[in-house]
Amino acid sequence: MTTLESTGPNAQQIQYWNETAGPKWVTLQNLIDDQIRPLGRLAMQRAALRSGERVLDVGCGCGDTTVELARLVAPGGVATGVDISAPMLARARQLADAQHVRARFELGDAQTHAFAAASADVVFSRFGVMFFADATAAFANLHRALTPGGRLAFVCWQALPENPWMFVALGAALQHLPPPPLPAPDAPGPFSFADPARVRGILERAGFRDVAFEDVRETLTIGAGAGLDATVDFMLQMGPTAAALRESTDPKLMPRVVASVREALAPYVTPQGVRMASASWIVTARA
Repeated sequence: MTTLESTGPNAQQIQYWNETAGPKWVTLQNLIDDQIRPLGRLAMQRAALRSGERVLDVGCGCGDTTVELARLVAPGGVATGVDISAPMLARARQLADAQHVRARFELGDAQTHAFAAASADVVFSRFGVMFFADATAAFANLHRALTPGGRLAFVCWQALPENPWMFVALGAALQHLPPPPLPAPDAPGPFSFADPARVRGILERAGFRDVAFEDVRETLTIGAGAGLDATVDFMLQMGPTAAALRESTDPKLMPRVVASVREALAPYVTPQGVRMASASWIVTARA
């Protein structure tokens, strides 16, 4: 399996998504995709995709979005997923083959990847654009890949406290764990695009116009309805709670963390699974 060298401005992210997060996402792919698919579909609707168009899926991960985008632009169109994670792209290719969908996948860092100029009509992303070391440079690179008047549509998380589905479990875990270091406001991470003013500035400096934000509040089924215990396990493997656990060196704390997270999530159990509120932005713009 070909992998990207951990060099360049996003070296830390390349290493993380190939060695730590990527393999976990592959294992948990169905749970993650089922959980956030409704938000991706809303962003796809705002992109107003048409048959015959060329769409670039940035941070495509395990390919769930790329496969759906390929269907939306068929016949005659093409969807190309790009990601820095070789394990996730391997799963993406398997998914497309299994569903008999023609989609392209490229291993590359969208901040520095040599996209052909004016090779895409639409740039799309479902939670894949918040991890660039230099977001302005990354979006300038993506802007060059768009045709004049081409469209940008992506969904990103609002601030952590606005997302109880992540914040509640983290708060429970931090009763027993030392708080993780606070990242710099512009550091790559899942909440780095929470501030609309910052994101607008990034996009406008990169050459985009008509930047718009849609405030999306959706109740998500956490862990895809797998039950309380499975959802607790899911939360301890991915997201801010998992990041806090990685900072701990005391394995004796784990049972207390599990018990507290389970207690905190129990009030959200419904017949459909653990259901919790989320907050995201759907961002649209034009080249």
